[in-house]
Amino acid sequence: MSSSDIPPQQTLYAAREPIFPRRVKGSFRTMKWWLMAVMLGIYYIMPWIRWDRGPSLPDQAVLLDLANRRFFMLWIEIWPHEFYFVAGLLVMAGLGLFLFTSALGRVWCGYACPQTVWTDLFILVERWVEGDRNNRLRLYRQKWDLKKLRLRMTKWVLWLLIAIATGGAWVFYFTDAPTLLRGLVTGSANPVAYMTIGILAATTFFFGGFAREQICIYACPWPRIQAAMMDEDTLTIGYRDWRGEPRGKHRKADGAEKLGDCIDCMACVNVCPMGIDIRDGQQLACITCGLCIDACDEMMDKIGKPRGLIGYMALTDEPLERAGAHPKNVWKHVFRVRTLLYTVLWGGIGTGLVVALFMRAPISMTVAPVRNPIYVTLSDGAIRNTYDIRLHNQQHDARPFKLSLTSAADLKISLEGADGDTVTVPADETKLQRVYVTAAPNSPAAISERTPLHFWVEDTTNTDRAEQGTIFFGKGK
Repeated sequence: MSSSDIPPQQTLYAAREPIFPRRVKGSFRTMKWWLMAVMLGIYYIMPWIRWDRGPSLPDQAVLLDLANRRFFMLWIEIWPHEFYFVAGLLVMAGLGLFLFTSALGRVWCGYACPQTVWTDLFILVERWVEGDRNNRLRLYRQKWDLKKLRLRMTKWVLWLLIAIATGGAWVFYFTDAPTLLRGLVTGSANPVAYMTIGILAATTFFFGGFAREQICIYACPWPRIQAAMMDEDTLTIGYRDWRGEPRGKHRKADGAEKLGDCIDCMACVNVCPMGIDIRDGQQLACITCGLCIDACDEMMDKIGKPRGLIGYMALTDEPLERAGAHPKNVWKHVFRVRTLLYTVLWGGIGTGLVVALFMRAPISMTVAPVRNPIYVTLSDGAIRNTYDIRLHNQQHDARPFKLSLTSAADLKISLEGADGDTVTVPADETKLQRVYVTAAPNSPAAISERTPLHFWVEDTTNTDRAEQGTIFFGKGK
C-alpha cells in the first residue's frame, strides 16, 4: 500500500470559524442596547458616587473594604459577623437565575451575562471601525496590507482601552476610587492593583474580542445546567417550521404556492452572535438573545407575511399551533407551580434579609471562652474562668460599653486593663476585651462542673443592649 492510499488522520478538534453578526434593528435589539447601557453605566460609575458617613468612615457609596473587613452599600454597613446578608444575596441571585430560566429560558445569557454585555460592546466597536458584516468578512479574507493593519490596530486599541477601564473599575470597588486613581497615575499604587487590572484587562480583551461564543459554548457550565431548569412550559425562542417549511426563495416560480413563509434569506443566521441556525431546532449554543426574531420579523414585513415565524414559544404550544388552535396565554406559562415556588423562596429570603437588616442591634458581642486551661484555681481557692469578648460598636462615634453578667450562681466579673466594668469602644470598630469571671471557694459554681451564665453589654449613652450565653466551668464533684 502506498502512502497515497493511507487515509488522512481525523481529528476531533474543529478550528473556530469567526462570526461576524450583521446589524439588526428591532425591539429585542433595542432592549439589549438599553440594558447594556444601564449595566455598564452602573458598573463604571458606581465606585465614584460619594456617600457622607461622617469623619470616621469612607465616603464611597459602594465599597468592599477588605482591609477593615466591612462592606458598605449606601447607608448599609455589613460587618464580618453579618456575612449571612451576603450569603442571602447570593442565594437570592441563584434562585433568581433559576426563576428566569424556568420561565423564559436563557434570558440571563442573552441580556445580562457579563460575557454577553462586553461582547456586544466589542462587536459595536468592531462595526464602527470595520463596517457591517459584509465589510468585515471582506477584510477578514483579504491579505494583510496597510489598510487592514490600520483598521485592526484601531479596533484592538479601542478594545484594550475598554478592557483596561473594565479592570480599573473593578479594583475601585475595593478602595477609595479617587485615591487609587491618583496612585495608579503616579505609579504609587499597590502592585496588587496593577496586577489585578492587568489580569482583568487581558481576560476581557481575549474573551470579548476573540473567544466570544467559545466561552459560552465550552467554558461556561450554565448551558449544561439550564436543561434541569427548563421544562415543556418554558418560553424560549423557536422556529415555527410548520409555517415556514418547505422554504424557498423563488416566490414567482411554478409551485411557489406550496412553499412556506421562510424564504431562506439567512437573515436569522447572519445576525446571530453565536453563529447558529435557529431553524435547526433548540441548540446548546443558543443564548435566546432575540436578534433572530428581529431579523425574521423585518423580512416578514418586507414580503408581506405575518410576523412570528421565529419567536418565543413553549413545547406545549407546538401541537396546538400545528393544529391551527390558539396557544396558551403567556402568563399561564410564566406563572406555574415551578416558577411560583421559586418566587416564594426568592421573596421569602429577601423579606427575611430586609427584616434582619432593620432589626439588627447597633451593638453586638461574641464570647469565646479561653480553654487553655479551662479554669484556674486562685490562691484562696476561688475558681476563675477567662473569656475573650469582642465588642462591636456599629455607631459612628465612640461609645462607653458596660459589661455585666447574669447567672443563678454568685459570680463576679472583672475586666483586664480597665477600672470598673466599662470600656470605651472606638467608632465603627471592634474591641477585643479579656474578661475574668470568678466563683468563690466552695460556692455552687466552683464545685459544679458547668454553670450557665449570660454576658450583657450596654451602651450607657442610650441603653442599647446585647447578650450572649456561655458556660462557667468549675472543679466538678
